Amino acid sequence: MNETGGQGDFGFEERMRELLAEDAYTISPSPAPYPAIRQRGLTERRRRVALTGAVLAALAAVPVGAYAVAGGHGGRGSDTAAPKPSAGVPGGTAANPGTTAGTTAGGDASGPARPATDGQLLDGITFAQAADGLAACLKAEGGTKARLGRARDYRIILAAKSTGDSNAPGDGFHVVGVKEQPAGFRVVCDIEDGVASGVSVSSGEANSPAAGVVVPDVNGGVLYQQSFLDKGHWKLPFRWAAIGTVQPSVAKVTVSYGDAGPVAAALDHGWFVAAGMLDRQVALAPHVKGYDGAGKLVYDSDTDGTYRRTLP
Repeated sequence: MNETGGQGDFGFEERMRELLAEDAYTISPSPAPYPAIRQRGLTERRRRVALTGAVLAALAAVPVGAYAVAGGHGGRGSDTAAPKPSAGVPGGTAANPGTTAGTTAGGDASGPARPATDGQLLDGITFAQAADGLAACLKAEGGTKARLGRARDYRIILAAKSTGDSNAPGDGFHVVGVKEQPAGFRVVCDIEDGVASGVSVSSGEANSPAAGVVVPDVNGGVLYQQSFLDKGHWKLPFRWAAIGTVQPSVAKVTVSYGDAGPVAAALDHGWFVAAGMLDRQVALAPHVKGYDGAGKLVYDSDTDGTYRRTLP
């Protein structure tokens, strides 16, 4: 009985093994369609190569200097990047003015205002060159981030050639720009070889409380003297200029420098501007006088205790 039962179990197990083997064969995956997959891969690869070639061709057509960079502001997409221009002035120096694009010329909203008279633009310097020079200096000094402001905040009152000395070698030209706020604020911009080389800044805040109706610029020596290092050895001839502020009651200002006679200064929106040429070195600063409408002397720098009459 036990033998018969054992044989029955053996037959059942054999049958189960056969059924399981058949089921395993039935549910096993079919061989992968390798030829089809390979063909699909080759097709996709050709498509990507063609797309890459099209992109490279498009990039080759983009002008040099115009390009896009990914924006670093979340979902802002991309920003356009352009080469940063240098703080240069088209046209070079006063000795060789050349031509300029004049982007800030004309005294429009994008640039400085013109001087009151054309005689304040000297030595062949055009208003376009003066305006571009002022803008270049302000940009070089970071004017938009400081109280210097922008070129359109200024009025140009003088442009004249400058003579280099031992302290600041290299000839070029000066541009003087003034603005209303703060009171008496001005910059003297130096341009050498078409490049902004420095800015001198001054304002009425530096004036004495006892200042009179005419106030020569307390730091105006940058326009009428060469370095004390060159005392006795100035480069000549020398273009000089004198500037300062005037009250509305002043109708006339004259400036004498060296052996030449008095020069009538231009009066420009509360400023006086005078200029001339020296053919010999001097030891005394310009002599400034102011007159009212009746011709009465109302200011004399010789009697002004705040005015430095002797040059260093």
